[in-house]
Amino acid sequence: MSTDVYTVKGMTCSGCMNKVTAAVTSVADVDDVDVDISSGEVTVISKVPVDNQLVRAAINNAGYQIVD
Repeated sequence: MSTDVYTVKGMTCSGCMNKVTAAVTSVADVDDVDVDISSGEVTVISKVPVDNQLVRAAINNAGYQIVD
C-alpha cells in the first residue's frame, strides 16, 4: 500500500471536496481518496506508488492549489 498526503488550498465546502475527490480518483492506480476540508489534507491511497505529478495536475485542473 502507498499513501501520499497533499495539503490543498482553496477547498471550503462539500462541493470542493467532491470536485477534488473526482479529479484525483481519475488518476491511474488511485484506489481511494480522503479529503478533509478543515485541514485541507487530501490523502491518496493506492496499491502501487502513484505519479506525484499526475495527482498535482489533477488537483490544479480542478481549480485548487497544492501548498508545498
